[in-house]
Amino acid sequence: MVTAALNAVGFCAHYSQQGDWAFDYALELSRSHEIQLNVFHFLADPYDPEAVAPTYLSPADLRQLVVERERELRMYYDERAGDYLEVGFRLCEDKEWLELHRCLMEREFEILVLGYVAREAKFAGKPIEEFAESFVCPVVLVGPDHPRQFHLNGPATLIRGNLGLPEGSWDRIGLVAH
Repeated sequence: MVTAALNAVGFCAHYSQQGDWAFDYALELSRSHEIQLNVFHFLADPYDPEAVAPTYLSPADLRQLVVERERELRMYYDERAGDYLEVGFRLCEDKEWLELHRCLMEREFEILVLGYVAREAKFAGKPIEEFAESFVCPVVLVGPDHPRQFHLNGPATLIRGNLGLPEGSWDRIGLVAH
C-alpha cells in the first residue's frame, strides 16, 4: 500500500449534520497528523444545484456579504475546532471545481473531506459520488447515515493507511450498493 505524507486537509463547509460529521473527521485527521485544516466555504452553496453566486450585488454589498459569511464561518468552526489552532478559512467566490483545483495546486490540501448529505446529492452540479470519483486527489465522503461511515474515491483508497479508518468502516465510491 502507498503511504504519502499529508501536509493539509481540505474541508468544504456545509451547515448540516453530515457537514458536522465531516468537519469532525477532517479535524481528527488534521490533529492526528499535526497538519493544517483548511475550511472552504462558497458564496453559492455547492450542494444546491439551484444556487448562484450573488453577481447582482454592488462591489460594496458583495464585500459586506463576504465579511458576514466569513464571520459566520469562523464563529461556527472555531468553536468546533476547540483548542486546535492549525485551522484556516477561505471564503471562495469562484466556481467550486475551479476554486478547489486552484487550492489543490497551491497545496492548500492533499485530501478533501466532504459531508455526504444523501446518496446522489448534488455537489458542484453533479452527483456527489461522481464529483468525488472524478476529482484528482483523495476525497473522503462522510455519512450519510452516521458519523463513522466513510466513502473513498480511488486515490483515497491508495492512502487509506494514513486516514485512520478501521477496516470495515469505509466503502469505495462507485462500488457502494444504493
